[in-house]
Amino acid sequence: MLTRRLATAAVLFLAAAGAQAQQNYPEKAVRLIVPYAAGGNADLLGRVVGQKLGEMFSQQFIIDNRAGANGVIGTELLARAAPDGYTLAFTASGHSINPGMYKVPYDPIRDFAPIAQTSSTPILIAVTAALPAKNVKVLAALAKARPGDLSYASQGNGSPGHLAGVLFNSMNGINIVHIPYKSTSQAITDLTSGQVQMMYPSATSILPHVKAGRLRAVAIASKTRSALAPEIPTAAESGMPGFEAGIWNGVLAPANTPPAIIDKLHGAIAKIIQSPDVRERILGMGADPALSTPAEFSAFIAAELKKWTKVIKDSGAKPD
Repeated sequence: MLTRRLATAAVLFLAAAGAQAQQNYPEKAVRLIVPYAAGGNADLLGRVVGQKLGEMFSQQFIIDNRAGANGVIGTELLARAAPDGYTLAFTASGHSINPGMYKVPYDPIRDFAPIAQTSSTPILIAVTAALPAKNVKVLAALAKARPGDLSYASQGNGSPGHLAGVLFNSMNGINIVHIPYKSTSQAITDLTSGQVQMMYPSATSILPHVKAGRLRAVAIASKTRSALAPEIPTAAESGMPGFEAGIWNGVLAPANTPPAIIDKLHGAIAKIIQSPDVRERILGMGADPALSTPAEFSAFIAAELKKWTKVIKDSGAKPD
């Protein structure tokens, strides 16, 4: 009987200690993995969020860049980390694309606990000024009338711009030929010179050329218009509902991280994303601020994974 009482007391003590630790979280520095190279948008946005979290919690949120395999290496580190809230990752849309392109050493759903989406970088449908297409319906009709004659540039096989083009082709039963490039700048150079006829770039990379009249933005591939270019209609507004492709960022924890810690982090991130100074910094990086609950972010990732896995499988897309 005494042994049973001691065991019960020990269990209660450990439970109370665990609850107290979660209440006091974070009690030490937190590692924020960015599975991409320093200097890119994911890194810069991650540093903004990490800095603000550190200020709110009076603890360091240390950025740990672990680039490689389009984010797979850093993401695996998170999947194998202790689920105690002291290792997080600032991830991107590659999280939902990679499982279709590579054999990843983790389950993109079961091995992670989504905390919050933080931003969305809109993708535009951009065409040369000489192409007689001012909306997506006319563009699709033009491509259908000239099968294999039009081409689109991207930043490489498996990139968001490549897969957006695959989705556009699939939805419209057309064949706009994909031309992969090593860099965005090379792709835009050939687009503005007319060597390729269209591209699915981020807003910031293409808007200067649109404003100069060298290119035309036919539509934006998102549910809502972007604060970066509110004059550009969505694909749905232009007559093509369901064509959505964008680059997103958000924060993940390892699976089985205590819900109390997830909720605490989500509450802090919500305040950060809603603050005017962070909103301006996100917009300045070419992204739109976005915020979701953990459940919403989880459902979003699952939907993105399903969509892009099918697109990749149907197209036979392979990484460079």
